[in-house]
Amino acid sequence: MADTENKKEKKVKAKKVKLSAYGRKMARKERRKDSLFLMPSFLGVSVFYLIPFAVVLVYSVVDNPVTMNYVGISNYVRILQNDAFKLAAANTFKFSLIAVPLAVVISLLMAILLDQSIPLASQFRTIFLSPMMVPVASVILVFRVLFDYNGAFNGILRFFGGSNIDWLKSDYAPLVILALFLWKNLGYNMILFLAGLGTIPREMMEVAYLDSSNALKLFFIVKIRYLSPTILFVTIMSLINSFKIFREVYLLSGNYPHGSVYTLQHFMNNMFDSLDYQKLSSGAIIMSIVMVIIIGILYILESRFGKDMEE
Repeated sequence: MADTENKKEKKVKAKKVKLSAYGRKMARKERRKDSLFLMPSFLGVSVFYLIPFAVVLVYSVVDNPVTMNYVGISNYVRILQNDAFKLAAANTFKFSLIAVPLAVVISLLMAILLDQSIPLASQFRTIFLSPMMVPVASVILVFRVLFDYNGAFNGILRFFGGSNIDWLKSDYAPLVILALFLWKNLGYNMILFLAGLGTIPREMMEVAYLDSSNALKLFFIVKIRYLSPTILFVTIMSLINSFKIFREVYLLSGNYPHGSVYTLQHFMNNMFDSLDYQKLSSGAIIMSIVMVIIIGILYILESRFGKDMEE
């Protein structure tokens, strides 16, 4: 009997070994298949993102692309002492500091309003989304007509006894760019917030409403907490879009606009035109580091807020 049981145990162990070996073999095959499917994406990311970033990083620490002599951080020191770069960085920072919170807050208020049972809600959503479907050239044409020296807004000022303002060539230029930025991005942000509001459990809202009928308290205690991931995403997207406002400013004012709207993208574009790869590369690395730090801070704040919500 003992011999029979031992034989059975050996057979079971042998089967287990065979099955585990077969499982490992199948797992290796699956990994190879997954690698083949991922290869095109990996090649695309490498060719269009990783390799260019590595080239920019190398250019930022050499004297020029021909001799390729290592100069350490001297390019970074030189660009941080450049007046044009400091002006562009200050303008970009001020614009983002004002435009991003406005874009988040206004679009959130619009989403909360349209989330209510109000007449023509779907029509208003379509109207607010329409700027996304309008080509940039058409947008620029409209804003030129509105803010030209002899345009519509100056006509209104003259009607009320004021004088003409050269909007795009004065200190008022950032207001025009801010209006353009908000007009272009509020609809998209609003749709994201509407989607976030739709994910809030209705049972939670009903319980919170029974505990406190104060609508303002309900908004901050329940809605804002559940919307924290959406707020983070909208903030990051608005921040990225605020750094990409160069396209509109360039079409409105050209390479060298008024100093108040001279952004980092203008500086980069002008360095590219003059083939100054060292300033271009070091400036791009500095801008990337700043963006990573800001987004990292936003993620930390959101994670802490999310933990508080879970508790």
